[in-house]
Amino acid sequence: MGSVQIVTTILAAAITAVAVWLAVRAVLKMVAVVRLGQPAPERFSDKVTRTRTMLVETAGHTRMLKWGVVGAAHWFVMVGFVVLSLLVLEAYFEVVTTDGGLPIIGHWTIFGLVTEIIGVLGLVGILVLMAIRLRNRPTRPGGRSRFTGSTMWQGYFVEWIVLLVLIFGFVIRGFKVATDHFEFPFWATPVSHAVGAVLPDWADGVSVAAVIKIIISMTWLIVISLNVTMGVAWHRFLAFPNIFFKREPAKPAGSGLGALRPMTSQGKPLDFEEADPEKDQFGVAHVEQFSWKGLLDFSTCTECGRCQSQCPAWNTGKPLSPKLLVLSLRDHAYAKAPYLLAGGGKDLTGEEKATQAQLAHLDVLALAEADKPLIGTAEEGGVIDPDVLWSCTTCGACVEQCPVDIEHVDHIVDMRRYQVLIESSFPSEAGVMLRNLENKGNPWGAPQNTREDWTKGLDFEVPRVGEVDDFEYLFWVGCAGAFEDRAKKTTRAVATLLNEAGVKFAILGEGETCSGDPARRIGNEFVFQMLAQQNVETLNEAFEGREKAKRKIVATCPHCFNTLGNEYGQLGGEFEVVHHTQLLAHLVATGKLTPVQPVDGGVTYHDPCYLGRHNRIFAAPREVLGDAIAGDLTEMPRNSERSFCCGAGGARMWMEEKIGKRINVDRVEEAMATGAKTVAVGCPFCSTMLNDGVNGKGAGEQVEVIDVASVLLRSVKPEQPQGGKESASIGG
Repeated sequence: MGSVQIVTTILAAAITAVAVWLAVRAVLKMVAVVRLGQPAPERFSDKVTRTRTMLVETAGHTRMLKWGVVGAAHWFVMVGFVVLSLLVLEAYFEVVTTDGGLPIIGHWTIFGLVTEIIGVLGLVGILVLMAIRLRNRPTRPGGRSRFTGSTMWQGYFVEWIVLLVLIFGFVIRGFKVATDHFEFPFWATPVSHAVGAVLPDWADGVSVAAVIKIIISMTWLIVISLNVTMGVAWHRFLAFPNIFFKREPAKPAGSGLGALRPMTSQGKPLDFEEADPEKDQFGVAHVEQFSWKGLLDFSTCTECGRCQSQCPAWNTGKPLSPKLLVLSLRDHAYAKAPYLLAGGGKDLTGEEKATQAQLAHLDVLALAEADKPLIGTAEEGGVIDPDVLWSCTTCGACVEQCPVDIEHVDHIVDMRRYQVLIESSFPSEAGVMLRNLENKGNPWGAPQNTREDWTKGLDFEVPRVGEVDDFEYLFWVGCAGAFEDRAKKTTRAVATLLNEAGVKFAILGEGETCSGDPARRIGNEFVFQMLAQQNVETLNEAFEGREKAKRKIVATCPHCFNTLGNEYGQLGGEFEVVHHTQLLAHLVATGKLTPVQPVDGGVTYHDPCYLGRHNRIFAAPREVLGDAIAGDLTEMPRNSERSFCCGAGGARMWMEEKIGKRINVDRVEEAMATGAKTVAVGCPFCSTMLNDGVNGKGAGEQVEVIDVASVLLRSVKPEQPQGGKESASIGG
């Protein structure tokens, strides 16, 4: 060992010791912060499925590859980070001696070949990612960037570190080639040999390059250890547990889609008949009241901005960005952590739990952070502004796009629950809707005895449950389908098609009440459970004696479809629920319905969020339209899982849109740009919102918004009178 090797060995050992010590301290801090969250015992179920899903999503990059170029580049960088860590380890042998290498595998030609290929592809990948970040920098002209609000220096720092580590990997090999200490043939390592051809025959070059590589790597570790909220770096480690502990690992898409998590207190579902606000947690009022998985979510955020780029609120000038919301909660949690770890915190009555002695040594900044309200305006010092909280449509675009399975919608609704149930703080216009749900059983406050008025004028009898026992499907009409004039057309069209196909169905009529979706998504879990329990009891009675496979429900509203099929199971209601487009597609495919006259004029289809993204039903409505129209369906640029929200979800249907551009107008402009004369929908909320948008654009005479069922009916029974365009009035 020469003098150069002695120096390089000491430098490598010293910086590594510091880096490892800081890293251990950082990990312990992160674990301590995550453990501050509430219990979530359900996250430990089905470990086999969780492990398989985690490996598929990480190794296969299944979610990242939805963005092809970015996903492929990131995959090469990820593989390079994992596999080429062996070359960082090898550098510790190379600082000691110029011909050093990894024991056993370090001299295998296959090892040299694989690491060469990965090194080259990693270099290409990181250069592509750097170019993408620069092209989409927030300061660029031309609009908002998905990186707006991200900590840009951290992204640049990580990318340069990766680039330099890869470069010095080839420099080390080049010096080995130049000094004739390289063990791999040219055919296996052509790039290394090319680098060696231009480097001098410097005996100590290997050790010097190796220590520089170690210093670069350990500098990265030191910087991220001193910045525990540096998600752009820490996600390399946290993504694995965050994906493993996702809510529903068997789901093909984001596990935070579909059903909402039930309200819990101390990790157990809340029973409203026994719940006590002074003893039980109602929603989330403080950051430590999120589950530990929520705190892990916040820590894992990569700041990539995919969620932000797809969010309908962000894209129409609202203050909500799912990314910035998560980052605000993350920064707040870590800033407040010293206070919480010292024993601080408020009990459910608002009393401080810590003694003065426990808090005496705390930094004033941690105490100040502890005093911030979780929800509050800038003047109030709030972490999350109320306008941010109430801008969410719960469309799930953020959850769909997140590469590390953060469950944004669950966290937003948990905060809403506390605001609604305890603070009674929510947009005033939504109060009318909630009172109508409590008093009338529907959000519009229409008389219950008019629920069957849509059946008037049909040329066949619509059977009711109780009057007939021999029915295959219970037709869940829904509040919109019973009371809103446009939606009643869809209800009549579906009933007519089912009758035409010979399907035996029955309705609940006045026995049906609101599914509870708007109450639950605005945060009023109490009203949701009141309505849902009533419906579950009614439905269980209607299906008494039937096994689950024969407890079939068909629904025209995706919100009802989602609630009945995905959430009523939480309350003892197990049913097989299908959307009307699924049933109609089946009836056409089996020849029970036959389109005879194609509908022309050009048709585009708008995917409802709760049908498509939340429940992965993309094909059925397109199959129905494909059979019913002349020519091909014209797709909007944003379709299927990337469909743009109509603006009505998350109970936004009953709240005024006062900030930025109206979401429905944005979507209507996209639909009109296709040139289609008909915009087909599969949801009564979407129908209302898009109709309003078309009329607002003054295009009501040129563009028609109509349900898929009505399009099919025009093709199956072209003589069927369709009626003129109606207003959105409520009632019979």
